[in-house]
Amino acid sequence: QVQLVESGGVLVQPGGSLRLSCAASGLTFSTYIMRWYRQTPGKERELVAMITSAGSSTTYADSVKGRFTISRDNAKSTVYLQMNSLKPEDTAVYYCNAYRPGIPGRSYWGQGTQVTVSS
Repeated sequence: QVQLVESGGVLVQPGGSLRLSCAASGLTFSTYIMRWYRQTPGKERELVAMITSAGSSTTYADSVKGRFTISRDNAKSTVYLQMNSLKPEDTAVYYCNAYRPGIPGRSYWGQGTQVTVSS
């Protein structure tokens, strides 16, 4: 079955850096658009970053543009989120999502990893 396993979430001080990883299995990773979302209690899940299947194009939320970088290694079936200049408002549970449009489309989620930015 399809599994997405996030890792790398920890407590970090404001201004610090962190890299999240999401390892995928059970799917043809190179055919999926990969996305990172985040969610805080009482709020809707927010799209943070997206990367196309070949890694040729990326998109970011305005709130993280210039600070976060999404990348992928199709040989390792892994997507990364490099987070720099972290702010307390980046505190959230971060989820990775694998998405393949089509009929039928496919969408899979990981279990999430907690990132806390605090002094």
